[in-house]
Amino acid sequence: MLEFLQAVVLGIVQGLTEFLPVSSSGHLLLGQYFLGLDQERFGLAFDVALHLGTLLAVVAFFWRDLLRLAHAFIRSLTRNRNFSDPYQKLAYLIIAATVPAAAVGFFLEDIISTVLRSPWIVVVNLVFVGVLFIVAEAVGRRTDTADKMTFWQSAGIGFAQAAALVPGVSRSGATITLGLFLGLRREEAARFSFLMSVPIIAGAGTLQLGEAVREGMNAAQMLMFGAGFISSAVIGYLAIRFFISFVADHSLRAFAYYRFGLAAVVAVLLVVL
Repeated sequence: MLEFLQAVVLGIVQGLTEFLPVSSSGHLLLGQYFLGLDQERFGLAFDVALHLGTLLAVVAFFWRDLLRLAHAFIRSLTRNRNFSDPYQKLAYLIIAATVPAAAVGFFLEDIISTVLRSPWIVVVNLVFVGVLFIVAEAVGRRTDTADKMTFWQSAGIGFAQAAALVPGVSRSGATITLGLFLGLRREEAARFSFLMSVPIIAGAGTLQLGEAVREGMNAAQMLMFGAGFISSAVIGYLAIRFFISFVADHSLRAFAYYRFGLAAVVAVLLVVL
């Protein structure tokens, strides 16, 4: 029963922090460190559940956009490409953003997940990215839509997504911040960030799912899988819905202040304990 409740808690944390710009990896690491919620104890199947849960959340929210993107991409293969079509161009921009993120993740994820798994790394990155939020809000034009980006700019956002492998950075935080620096409106930067996360989350989840199937799951692992999947999917969907609505009229400063406050509390605890 205790492990089931811990699985639900980790699923909620994953669902909230995967899409809000506060770093899911940072929160999970801190939860493990201070509360003894050892995510790895639940095994590979539980990791798959968290990935698939957050994937379901973003697909459920953006299913219309994703269908239009898929149709536009297929149309570009059967006819002449027409980048004046916003969905067709957006599909290729997402591909351009996915390539560097996938490459960095493939070659460096193991190194990053072992070398940089420290609470102090989380503290530093919580503050650093929070400062970037404030600077981006101050200097960003916030006038453009995502389909106005160049492919090089999109690839840059892909590298920003890869930086989220470092605990405390945040996938959505890094990509939305760079989007603001490039002149995107907040809601456009958030929408592009979530859409471009689909192939990365799907790819990682598929690879892990194949390994989990080969290893097999016992009854306890299946229970953990269901708890993590459902809680991360439901909370992830609500987090996306809230965030898209929030950033349409509000700045990222509130999340910056949250990051600063969390970093201060963690730093004090690390020194005292």
